[in-house]
Amino acid sequence: MIKELDQIVLTEDLPEKGLQAGDIGTVVLIHQNGKGYEVEFVALDGENIAVVSLFANQIRPIKKREIANVRRLELPLTA
Repeated sequence: MIKELDQIVLTEDLPEKGLQAGDIGTVVLIHQNGKGYEVEFVALDGENIAVVSLFANQIRPIKKREIANVRRLELPLTA
């Protein structure tokens, strides 16, 4: 079961947010006993990229022996 403050992996691209499957976020709120989640995505320098409402099938827990990868965000950030 995914809990608040757990790190998760995005399972599908969200191009309108500049996010890709495999991006790592942190659960900040759980909706309806795990049917949905508010997830925060932050750049490695600490800049907030997005807080997104997602369905349970759009995220998964981090698994053992997975390694993070770095990519540059392509979407320009707007205020």
